[in-house]
Amino acid sequence: MQLFQFLIVGVIVIFIMGIRIVRPTNRGLIERLGKYHHFANPGFNWIIPVIDSMYLVNITEQMIDAEPQEIITNDNLNARVDAQVYFKIKPDEDNVKNSQYYVNNFRYQIVSLARTTLRNIIGTMTLKSANSERGKINQELLKTLEKETTNWGVEIVRTELKEIDPPKDVQETMNKVVKAENEKLAAVDYATAAETAADGTKRSEIKKAEGIKQAMILKAEGEAEAIRLVNEAANKYFTGNAQVLRKIEAVEKSLQNNAKVVLPNNAELVNVIGEMAGIAPLKNL
Repeated sequence: MQLFQFLIVGVIVIFIMGIRIVRPTNRGLIERLGKYHHFANPGFNWIIPVIDSMYLVNITEQMIDAEPQEIITNDNLNARVDAQVYFKIKPDEDNVKNSQYYVNNFRYQIVSLARTTLRNIIGTMTLKSANSERGKINQELLKTLEKETTNWGVEIVRTELKEIDPPKDVQETMNKVVKAENEKLAAVDYATAAETAADGTKRSEIKKAEGIKQAMILKAEGEAEAIRLVNEAANKYFTGNAQVLRKIEAVEKSLQNNAKVVLPNNAELVNVIGEMAGIAPLKNL
C-alpha cells in the first residue's frame, strides 16, 4: 500500500515537473534526448522531465542595433554610421525551427550582415548624397537583408539609419556652406520681392499716365468740339449781321447827303431797320 502511494506521488510529481505553459508571444521547440521531437503552441504543454527539453522562441517584433562603425565614403571622408534593424521570427513550425537550427545565432548574423551591407552601399556614395538619400539606403539595406535571411525563418520588418555623422571639421565646414546657401536664398527672395514691388509700382504709374493721357484727349476733343460749335455759330450769325450792316451803311450814306430816298412797299430797307430795332419785318402787300 505504501509503495502504491509512493508511486502515485511520484507520478504526480513527474506530471507537475513536465508541465510547460507557452505564452502567445512565444513558440516552443521540444527536443527529446537532443533530437527535435515536436512543436509547442501557446497554452498548456507537457514534456517528459529529464528526457525532454523545451526551448522557447520569441516571435514578437524585435530591434537590434547594427552598432556604430566608420565608413569611408566615395569622396574619401570618414562617416560614422549606425543603423537599426527591426525583425521578427515567423510563427509557423518550419520557420521557428529554421531560426534555431538553420543559422547559428541569427541576431549576430543580422548585425554582421547589416554592417557589411552598409559599407558596400555608403562606400559608393558621397557624404552629401548619403545624408540626402537615407530612404534609398534603407530600401537597399532592407532588400539585401530580406534576400539573405530567406531561409533563417526571420522576417525583416524595416531598417532605419540612426546616424550618418561626418568628422567634426567636415561637419563645421558643411554647416558654414548650409548657412551661406540659406543667406543666398534669403537675398534672392528679398531681391525677387523688391523686383515684384517695383513692377507693381511701374504698372501703377503706367496706368496713371494712361489715365491722364485719356483725360487730356477727352478734354482736347471737348474743346475742339466747343470751338467748332462757336465757329459754326459765328459763321452763321456774323454773316447775317454783315448783310444788315451793309444795308444800314448804304442808308447812312444816302441820308448824309440829305438825299431823298423813296422806299417802295416791298423795299428791304424797312425790314433792315426793323430787324436792327427789333421790329418784325413787313410783309409784302
